[in-house]
Amino acid sequence: MKVEKETRKLLQMAVQRRRRLRATIHNLVICYVEEEGGEMTAYLMDNLMGLLRIHVKRGVNLAVRDALSNDPYIVVKMGHQRLKTRIVKRDVNPEWNDDLTMSITDPNIPIKLTVYDHDTFTKDDKMGDTEFEVRPYIEALRMHTNLEEIPNGTVLSILQPNTSNCMAEESHVYLNQGKIVQDLVLRLRNVECGELEIQLEWIHFPGSKTFLSS
Repeated sequence: MKVEKETRKLLQMAVQRRRRLRATIHNLVICYVEEEGGEMTAYLMDNLMGLLRIHVKRGVNLAVRDALSNDPYIVVKMGHQRLKTRIVKRDVNPEWNDDLTMSITDPNIPIKLTVYDHDTFTKDDKMGDTEFEVRPYIEALRMHTNLEEIPNGTVLSILQPNTSNCMAEESHVYLNQGKIVQDLVLRLRNVECGELEIQLEWIHFPGSKTFLSS
C-alpha cells in the first residue's frame, strides 16, 4: 500500500510539472505575439519546436556613449518576440549573466541583439547591434540524441567566423553536464568597437518538434 501511494504521488507530480511547463510555453507565446482571436497562438503552439534559453554573459570593450557613465543593457529580438536584460551601471565591460527564453517556431529567423546606453532624461543611445543564426545549433541537437554515450565536454560542432556572420571567433557546440550548449562571441556592428558573449541552451518539452525533419 505504501509503495502504491508513493507511486501515485510521483505520477501526480510528473503530471503537474508537465502542465506547468505547458502553461509556461503558452504564456511565453501570448506575451510575445500580438494575436487576433487566438488563431496566431494556436498556430504557434502547433508549430513550436522548443524553447531557447539565451544566457547573456557579458559585454567586452563597449563603445562609450556618455561622458559621465555608460549604463548598458541589451534588447534581444526574434520576429515578434522582444526581451531585454537588466541595466548595468557605469561599465563598458558589463556582466549581465541574465537568462532570456525565446520560443522557436522557425529556425531560419535570426536573433538580433542591440546594445543601448540607458539615459534618464533623454533617449537611450544605441551602442551597436549583432545577430546570430539558431539553425546550426538546432542541427547539432538533431544529430546527437544519445548523450549518454558522449563524454562530458565533447565538442560536437565548430562554426567558423566569416564575412556572412557576426562571430568574432570560432564557436563550439559541446556537451556540458548532459546538455548540448553553444558558446558565441559576437562582434557588434554599426559601432566602433565591442563584443558580446552569450551561451545557448535548448529547453525540451513534451511534443517538441525539434527532431522532426524541416
